[in-house]
Amino acid sequence: METLTVAADTFTKTHWTSQEQANVALIADFIEHLMNKHDFDYIDQQFGHHNYVQHNRTIKEGIAGVIETVRGVVKRYPEYTYDVKHVLADGDQVIFHSHATMNKKDRGNDTRGFNITDRWRIQDGQIVEHWDSVEPINGFMRFFTWLTGGKVRNGNGVF
Repeated sequence: METLTVAADTFTKTHWTSQEQANVALIADFIEHLMNKHDFDYIDQQFGHHNYVQHNRTIKEGIAGVIETVRGVVKRYPEYTYDVKHVLADGDQVIFHSHATMNKKDRGNDTRGFNITDRWRIQDGQIVEHWDSVEPINGFMRFFTWLTGGKVRNGNGVF
């Protein structure tokens, strides 16, 4: 399967500090391997050995919870991808605004899939917190979200 590439240098802004550039590169590496390459062993090895607070209440705490969730999506939809459209960096915070699609044929079609905004906090070169907002774009994805979502899997607040 052809994969999308999340390359940090594609999004670099001249006003970012070197630390902000490093933070964006860290998140780009995380997203490329998790959401597009589906390389869960890499994610566990690179990111799974530190505290990671998950604010999406439907995902279990820690990197293991993220891996479990994305692995479940990929099992059902092996062509699942995450196309980054915009990147913002501000100090220890990085925000990706992206279009996730379940099927290769839907890539680039903004009437299918999910509109996702993810925000991470980075501390000492590690991803330590994650928040997101996920909007299903089409009727099927709204139904899919309704069927699979809703169970609270961690005690962290959404803010």
